[in-house]
Amino acid sequence: MSADTYAISKIVGTSKKSIEHAIENGLATAAESVRGMNWFEVISTRGYIEEGKVAYYQVTLEFGFKYDR
Repeated sequence: MSADTYAISKIVGTSKKSIEHAIENGLATAAESVRGMNWFEVISTRGYIEEGKVAYYQVTLEFGFKYDR
């Protein structure tokens, strides 16, 4: 019987375009150094305002991955 080990990591993705793009940016950057990513969860969303308009979006994500054996 195989006993796998998993980890959860937290990141913040940002984008000037959209919340979805902030998610994609964060996960794409994490995928450059983390293998075996399986899932993600949006923990919170925020934005930065300049001159009364949205300047950029921030999305806090948790993602899970399995350790290599």
